[in-house]
Amino acid sequence: MQHTLPPRLTLRGISKQYPGCLANDDIHLDIAAAEIHALLGENGAGKSTLMKVIYGLVKPDQGEILWDGLPIEVKDPAHARQLGIGMVFQHFSLFETLTVTENIALALGNEAGELNALAEKIRAVSEKYGMAINPDREIHTLSVGERQRVEIVRCLVQDIQLLILDEPTSVLTPQEVDTLFITLRQLANEGCSILFISHKLNEVKALCHKATVLRAGQVSGECIPADEDTTSMARLMVGDDTPISTTYPKRQGSTPLLKIIDLNRASPDPFGVDLKHINLTVNAGEIVGIAGVAGNGQEELLASLSGELPCQDERTITFAQTPMGTQPPDQRRQWGLAFVPEERLGRGAVPEMSLTENALLTGFLTGMVSKGMVAWQKAETFADNIIAQYKVKTAGRQAQADSLSGGNLQKFIIGREIMQNPRILIAAHPTWGVDIGAATAIHKALIQLRDQGAAILVVSEDIDELFLISDRIGAICDGALSPIKPTPESSIEQLGRMMAGDFSPSNSNERVNS
Repeated sequence: MQHTLPPRLTLRGISKQYPGCLANDDIHLDIAAAEIHALLGENGAGKSTLMKVIYGLVKPDQGEILWDGLPIEVKDPAHARQLGIGMVFQHFSLFETLTVTENIALALGNEAGELNALAEKIRAVSEKYGMAINPDREIHTLSVGERQRVEIVRCLVQDIQLLILDEPTSVLTPQEVDTLFITLRQLANEGCSILFISHKLNEVKALCHKATVLRAGQVSGECIPADEDTTSMARLMVGDDTPISTTYPKRQGSTPLLKIIDLNRASPDPFGVDLKHINLTVNAGEIVGIAGVAGNGQEELLASLSGELPCQDERTITFAQTPMGTQPPDQRRQWGLAFVPEERLGRGAVPEMSLTENALLTGFLTGMVSKGMVAWQKAETFADNIIAQYKVKTAGRQAQADSLSGGNLQKFIIGREIMQNPRILIAAHPTWGVDIGAATAIHKALIQLRDQGAAILVVSEDIDELFLISDRIGAICDGALSPIKPTPESSIEQLGRMMAGDFSPSNSNERVNS
């Protein structure tokens, strides 16, 4: 007589209510042993809340969880790890001033053992899975992509039976994604179940055995990704009324608005990357895209442009021939610069502040402050307009920034900057963690801003996105910038070689082609 093993994880009737929002509504889900199961849905559909229920961070109001067929109550994350559940968060849960080893030791608790032995294990595991990381580095010295590696390695050093991945590839290069997928398939072959959340439907199709779709907190459908195409899966997520893809005509930029002339900078971070002879021009009415593997100077370049790290020579950076290299961030914003940082919480938004207060943080130059007094009604109207125009799912403008899902917070930050009608926009990872419908809306907003005459610089590790929206494109590697070429004259293969530092001598340098 043949016996069928119960699912590794079973959810029955899970519901969770927050003030003004029913995040999960009677959700049923089965995940088998050795199965890679995708969870799909728009931003705010309830995916992250459901993951937190499984991981013991949130207590459901109703419903039952079964682990290997037996009912359990996951008391907290430590209990989840004891059961064999590991989770990689979309927003990093790392202590900035501690090392990689110390952060992972905190996650392991009493199982961490001696730190030197743990460091060697981290080194071995990270190298084995192609995500090499120095266990002695402090977190604040790591790029966003490197911090993501720490989150993943933190789970891989544990004996896990269910791995939850919330947007794990958001800041990984295509090569890193391929390596991660090899790792995940190996884990599944060894019997580990994987719950995979991603808005990148081509990844879901390539990796996952099954998919469950959430909409407005409910299960709205299921599918086998291999039997679907990305368009049909997108329609399951967003319905038939939301635009999900488009193409954009390329534009020839006109007058130079942003110019970098021979920028050299020694990184103040001992683990950072020095910038070497950066030359770049971004013209009015164009989008320039910069690709690169995380930790190759993007952070230093963005800080130089935003004013967080002023240059020694004011002529190094000019806005419409106005020297700006030594000016602080507020002076650059007064001129017309808008900036979307790579880290949403902490830099793009203050977690404990309301959306109105976060709108005021960078929008104060648009008439919201007069003689030192805040015009709160204008700030509230501005926040309401962002929420409405960018379809930010939130309880309202009074909601704290950290109460939003990652994708909805990203939409709010992008909207806040674009709606100030900047002359120059610098955006890092503009659609990180947003669903396909929201990504299309953000791309359209960027194109509209470009067509109004703004100069836009996009720094991203999403190559497909860069080819879609960029008029000219290049790559940064080890602090050096490749030639910037018209996007139609470039290919993904060429860009990949430039990301690895192969700058073809046949290409003209930036000073010539700009």
